[in-house]
Parts: sequence; C-alpha cells; structure tokens
Amino acid sequence: MDWLSYVSQINWLAVLLAFVASMAIGFVWYMPAVLGNRWMAAIGKTEDDLKNMGGGAGIWLPMMVAAALTAILLAVLIARLGLDNALAGGLFALVMGLVFRAGGHVIHNGFAGRPAAVTLIDSGHDLVAMAVSGAIIGGMS
Repeated sequence: MDWLSYVSQINWLAVLLAFVASMAIGFVWYMPAVLGNRWMAAIGKTEDDLKNMGGGAGIWLPMMVAAALTAILLAVLIARLGLDNALAGGLFALVMGLVFRAGGHVIHNGFAGRPAAVTLIDSGHDLVAMAVSGAIIGGMS
C-alpha cells in the first residue's frame, strides 16, 4: 500500500479546485438549456418530477463525497505516476474516466435497459469532469 504514502504529496488546493470544477461542470451540463432537457426526457422525468423527488442532502451529500474522493484519488495517482503537467494529468484522468466511469455507465445502463442517450449524456459529463479535474491537478503538481 505504498501508494498511500503519496497522500502527503497532494496539493490540496488543486484537489479543492478540481472538486469545484467538477461540481460546476455538472451544474452546467445538466441545465435544462444544455443537456438537462434531453437527459430528463431520456430518463422519463420532468423538471417538476425531479424537484418533487425529495431526498435533499440524501442525494447531494453522497454525490459530493464521491466527487471529493474522486479528486483525492486522482491527486494520489497523478502524484504516484509523476504526472506534472495539465496535459498529462488530463489525459490520464480521461482514460480513467473512459474505463471506469463511462464503462460503468455502459454496463449498468445496458443491463437496466436505459436509453443510450442516458449513457451518452452521463458518460460525457464524467469524461469532461474527470479530464478537467486531472488537468487541474496535473497542472498544479
């Protein structure tokens, strides 16, 4: 578990900025005028359905924890691999996102019978958010 020793090399400002960027990308990505309307149509929900869904912190808190942990793990891996620029960090994170995040969407949405639009929109978001996060972390290494 020597990769944990790289936690001490984390640039916490970079992690915070990657987290904030990820949240901002999600906010814009899923705005109704951007891809939100298409995403809602693909999942069979309306804006009112989502507003009345409830859950509040039960939805937001786990999502924010996952985004924070993603940024932290990216920082550890980028430090461990010695990626010290935005391009290297962004490409590494893009590949990680393609394999683990988009791959997961393809598998789970495929078996759940969800429309391809859901997979494409969610995967696209994850790839952009991961690549930007990796670029920030790599660039600030």
